[in-house]
Amino acid sequence: MAQAAQDIVIIGAGTAGLTAARVAAAAGAAVLVIERLGPGGQVSTIDRITNFPGHDEIAGYELGPTLQEAAEEAGASLRLAEVQRVDHRSGLWHLDTSDGPVVARSVIAACGSSRRTLGIPGEAEFAGRGVSHCASCDGAFFRGQTVVVVGGGDSALDEALVLAPLVDRLLVVHRGTTLGATQGQAAVLATRPNVEILLQHEITGVVGGAHGMAGVTLRQRQSGALDARSAAGLFVYVGLSPNTDALADVAACDAAGRLIVNEALATDAPGLFAAGDLRTGSQRTLDEAVRDGERAAKAALAWLQTEETAGSQEDA
Repeated sequence: MAQAAQDIVIIGAGTAGLTAARVAAAAGAAVLVIERLGPGGQVSTIDRITNFPGHDEIAGYELGPTLQEAAEEAGASLRLAEVQRVDHRSGLWHLDTSDGPVVARSVIAACGSSRRTLGIPGEAEFAGRGVSHCASCDGAFFRGQTVVVVGGGDSALDEALVLAPLVDRLLVVHRGTTLGATQGQAAVLATRPNVEILLQHEITGVVGGAHGMAGVTLRQRQSGALDARSAAGLFVYVGLSPNTDALADVAACDAAGRLIVNEALATDAPGLFAAGDLRTGSQRTLDEAVRDGERAAKAALAWLQTEETAGSQEDA
């Protein structure tokens, strides 16, 4: 028996994806959200979110379930599975997932981005045993110890500010000559007596043993001088990579791997839209993710209506 097609399948249950699900389901579309890990996406790792629509302040880990509840109340369904392959044939989208095949008339890609790794010796070995990408999730495990944050952008300094009150000593390592984060963050961090900032340095390795991470090795980028520091934890914030591997063969991507979209957030593939930070031009903000979700849902609904009208005219 042929599988019934969903009107819209949304890949990803982050802010953009769940917003799109709520809007599309409220309009009467049959909507399925497919998510690999759980609702929230990258926002789940943010300690505090202020001025999100409807909330003066909310924890990142609370926002995902809140958005999921709103989407499900509107009529959307959520399935925990990994999308492994996406194909368009015979006028429908076919998705191979870890939970079986799914068929859709339209797809909104909102699967976000993943934290980049450093690609250094020991990083993978000590992942979850000292190496982390979420200070608000794991910071309490390092209370009273020495930890390292690598990165110089807003995310890195946000997480450094979360860690500073918890740890005995905090080392911020950045390969650039200046921190790229906002001056306010850098100024606050500079007032912390337990914080040391190392510019023009890079982490070259993570060392440890059976009990977990024990330290890092570093290199001064100008002189090449090597150094080693003892540390129980390493928090990595060196940018994001778009999660477009399953979509790269069906729609055009830019050099960074982001899906190329027009003003309506449509890709060059029929009925495939993109929302959030996996699309070209994204500023990777929460406000934009909400707007993207709303726009992508409305664009997909309009596309479905156009297809239905065209089909009715052909049948007449």
